[in-house]
Amino acid sequence: MPRRHVVSPPTPVSTPFSLPAMPKKTITSVDVAGKRVLIRVDFNVPIENGAISDDRRIASALPTIRSIVSRGGKAILMSHLGRPEGTGYVADESLQIAADRLAELLGQPVSFPGTDCTDSTAAAAVAALGNGEVLLLENLRFHKEEKKGDPTFAAKLATYGDIYVNDAFGTSHRPDASMVAVPKAMAGKPRVMGLLVEKEVKFLAEALASPAKPFVVVLGGAKVSDKMACIANLLPKADSILVGGAMAYTFLKALGRSVGTSRVEEDRLVDAKRMIDMAAKLRCDLVLPVDHVCGDSFSEAPADIEVFDENIKDDFMGLDIGPKTQTKFALTLRKAKTIVWNGPMGVFEWTAFSQGTHQVAKAIAQATKAGAVSIVGGGDSAAAVEKFGLAEQITHVSTGGGASLEMLEGKKFESIDLLDNA
Repeated sequence: MPRRHVVSPPTPVSTPFSLPAMPKKTITSVDVAGKRVLIRVDFNVPIENGAISDDRRIASALPTIRSIVSRGGKAILMSHLGRPEGTGYVADESLQIAADRLAELLGQPVSFPGTDCTDSTAAAAVAALGNGEVLLLENLRFHKEEKKGDPTFAAKLATYGDIYVNDAFGTSHRPDASMVAVPKAMAGKPRVMGLLVEKEVKFLAEALASPAKPFVVVLGGAKVSDKMACIANLLPKADSILVGGAMAYTFLKALGRSVGTSRVEEDRLVDAKRMIDMAAKLRCDLVLPVDHVCGDSFSEAPADIEVFDENIKDDFMGLDIGPKTQTKFALTLRKAKTIVWNGPMGVFEWTAFSQGTHQVAKAIAQATKAGAVSIVGGGDSAAAVEKFGLAEQITHVSTGGGASLEMLEGKKFESIDLLDNA
């Protein structure tokens, strides 16, 4: 055991999860018949070789869209795709591909007007939309004003709707025009949650405000700096925090372990040690890897792969948690009643370093089957449970990696606070 230090507690928050100040209205509570319903969706889907490789974000918007069209509303969707520079139309980042896929999933046509979300062609198409019909606007980020949160740009979009719906959880932590300035411009009109955002907030905030115990958090991924605020916020609430991925090596080095050439954030060593000491003080079990699957280079097929206990040999880097750690993590997870997972245990895309992430995913699925509530926080973790065919065995797989992480940090989302109280 390391020598304990007296440290200051993390900045207190009212709850470890960022609940809206008041419950918010949802689309099901609003009469949409004959109304133009402007919906911010998140259709920022991965595209490989000209095809959508994962349409989960489009499929996740279907309940909200169907609720509107089945009740005679006019669904006008807006989203971004990729990271265009905001200087106009770019064919490779057009949302046409998402409109085509949405039409297949919905089983009805989806109008897709022109190459600009705010030009006369788009406005005319919105005006011509009939009850029960669906329209998707072109990529919002073809305008630099979207990322800047520009109110003039937002005012143009706001003219399209009688009702505003936020159903884009994946971008709810961003101050983009469509997320914040548009609902501000539509003050006085109904502004509500979509069914996806309602579900995300329910699991990520409400269900975790008083989680069933034991409450186990699994954190991984490359950068400890991305997760430090999350750890600080969860330490007072969690029974165990299991740390894997490259971020674990900053913690291990802070304890004086040899980590070879593993990724370490030298500027966060003091913070890592502070978190270890804080966990001991709060009686939260902060569990670090006890063995490591290592390669002599960062590649899919290194010349040499070895498993090391405790200390890693020079010239080797940790690329996955080892078999002892996999067993240790799995035993803890199988006893859990509430589980939150954000970040893989290793480079799971490479077969040689996928076992740690796979075993953690399997243990979470088994705990869920035994009655635990399990929440996987988007991004790489969501991709992992999909890859291993376990997504259907998890209580909730979030559509927002960055958004789910910020919610676990206890941050407030202006885009949700702006919506009408129930």
